[in-house]
Amino acid sequence: MTVATTDPRSRKGPHVLVLPKWYTGRNDPQLGDFVRKQMLAASRTLNGCGGRMSVVFAVPIIGLERAAQQELEETDGLWELRCYYRPSQASFGAIRKLINLVRYWQAGWSGLRRVFRERGKPDIAHVHILVRPALLAWWLRKMHQVPFILSEQSSEYLDGTWEAKSALFKALNIFLFRRASTITAVSDHLGKALKTLGLCSRYEVVPNTVPGIDKPLPAPGPSNQFMMVADLVDKTKNVSGVLRALKAGRSQGHDLRLDVIGDGQDMDVLQDLTTDLGLSKSVRWLGRMSNVEVLQQIAGTGSMIINSNVETFSVVTGEALALGKPVIATRCGGPVAFISEVNGVLIEPRDEAALTAAMVDRLNGVVSYDPAVIRASVSENFSVEAVGGRFLEIYRDALGHG
Repeated sequence: MTVATTDPRSRKGPHVLVLPKWYTGRNDPQLGDFVRKQMLAASRTLNGCGGRMSVVFAVPIIGLERAAQQELEETDGLWELRCYYRPSQASFGAIRKLINLVRYWQAGWSGLRRVFRERGKPDIAHVHILVRPALLAWWLRKMHQVPFILSEQSSEYLDGTWEAKSALFKALNIFLFRRASTITAVSDHLGKALKTLGLCSRYEVVPNTVPGIDKPLPAPGPSNQFMMVADLVDKTKNVSGVLRALKAGRSQGHDLRLDVIGDGQDMDVLQDLTTDLGLSKSVRWLGRMSNVEVLQQIAGTGSMIINSNVETFSVVTGEALALGKPVIATRCGGPVAFISEVNGVLIEPRDEAALTAAMVDRLNGVVSYDPAVIRASVSENFSVEAVGGRFLEIYRDALGHG
């Protein structure tokens, strides 16, 4: 692998290579948007101290014109290389997975070679979410002595999915976790789960950023207007529970309305349920949107609903609070770190009666909120500066810079 002549040690800050499993791209403009925001924050901090950040994101695209394709983008000093490859369509699952692993590896290493050639050897790699990016980072560590840190945001460690995996898969996970210089979790709730599963003995909490804190506060929205923003996987997000709670409230004579932003495997089932409940005129399905469009929609709503059964962080909760919108959320993990009496209500997961009551209370003005106070509740810990500064500390500690 050819290395650019620039010596990274000549800079004050490190050169960080980011290897994410989830990241925005042509395949999905929402996938891993929270990871990208974290890295934009870290890149901004790195640039301020003479460092730099390079992202290599390898991802399959069905119907790709060529077998492989790269797209380079630079945003606010963040160098982002998306390495697309054509996935196998083999009917036999094991063969398809093997072929796709090889193609992922080829796409990833093609991107790494370009980083070495154009950006220089990284000082440290930052992996976001297992497994394949961590394999790339481990091999980079083995071949080029580049240490790596591992950041986790996946809910599979909370909902039983990881525990149901094969012994071989778990062993590979443990192997990779134990070779990372540092483990970070997006919430203390997730970090404790990683420890309980035996994946790490210690971890650092670095939250996602909450954008829009410095923007003008929008006007309070209608008190009868609620919103959900979610990937439509009902076993996790429990959108069906919100629909039933909405039906119960409307049956009591309350004009409750709901907008849903997102798409996913249960979209058709949930739209059919909406029809069956007689809610077609009360629920709008807005589909998948870019983050800019999502924030515009949140600005016009009255309240946000997070009805998840499990959440590692919940970026949407933070985005709503930053825009001065109160949140009704379940005690599902991540939102607990945000919600207090000044900015919303916490209910138990799957408690549809409590959700209906919270929506009706909001409609009737039983509880009232000050948008400025709501925003202030998230400003200190979830700003771009706070998150970027925390990652810089972790990079320097991992590299022995103190």
